[in-house]
Amino acid sequence: MIDTTDTRIPEGDERRMRLDVEKRGVGVLTLCRPAKLNAWSWESSRQLGVMADRIRFDDRIRVVLLRAEGRAFCAGIDVTAPGGGIEGESGSARHRAYYEGIRWVHERFTAFARLPQPVVAAVQGYCLGFGFELALMADVRIAADDAVFALPEAQLGVAVDAGGDLRIAREAGAGWAKFLALTGRRIDAETAHRLNLLQQVVPVDELERAARDVAAEIAGNAPLAVQSVKRDIDAYADAGLDAALDRVAMSAALTLTSEDATEGFTAKARRRPPEYRGA
Repeated sequence: MIDTTDTRIPEGDERRMRLDVEKRGVGVLTLCRPAKLNAWSWESSRQLGVMADRIRFDDRIRVVLLRAEGRAFCAGIDVTAPGGGIEGESGSARHRAYYEGIRWVHERFTAFARLPQPVVAAVQGYCLGFGFELALMADVRIAADDAVFALPEAQLGVAVDAGGDLRIAREAGAGWAKFLALTGRRIDAETAHRLNLLQQVVPVDELERAARDVAAEIAGNAPLAVQSVKRDIDAYADAGLDAALDRVAMSAALTLTSEDATEGFTAKARRRPPEYRGA
């Protein structure tokens, strides 16, 4: 796996995100690999954790605007990224390595989701897999009318990795969480809005302004009150989430080391229907 101790953010193609602190207390966190549709990787998770630590203790930042460059918010996992596969001398060793790896990703995502500052996500284009799960960690989600959402993991033979299905269950109900996660079906922005997964849908050319307006409105309120409101609501809404995420990590490790997962990714690469055996 990647070296998780390095707190630097690489330059060039290895730089997955950028933080800019603007006036009026808005910290803009931008996913900045548009040529890769901002695809996610182990390194992306590491950088997210580094950014969360920086934001948490920056008194200038009262609200975070999460956005992305290019035509997609995040198209899901980057299967070409280094460290994409975890090796082990046996099946049980690989299972343990994946379990610890997914738990490590959860810790980075949790650091971001539990920032004291509220997060406003501006979503355009593809928002799939890890991208959808990242957006669901924001406190307020605004999407362009071209946004497309999905949790396609089951189509590849793996469980949902980062708890996105749990957050959909919280926002839209268990039935919709199961429907979306079990089928991998894509939904448009209007459907996501109807399911309470979005707070606002706007035309593509109005997304940046609409998200910035909401962020500025939040930043203009009293910081202690704003952070208390977020903390109190999360304490209620996320009750039981930590234990559920541990089960998610175990399920992800089990499926990622299965023969079905190998078949799923191979079939996708070769553009043929997968033949799953439940093994």
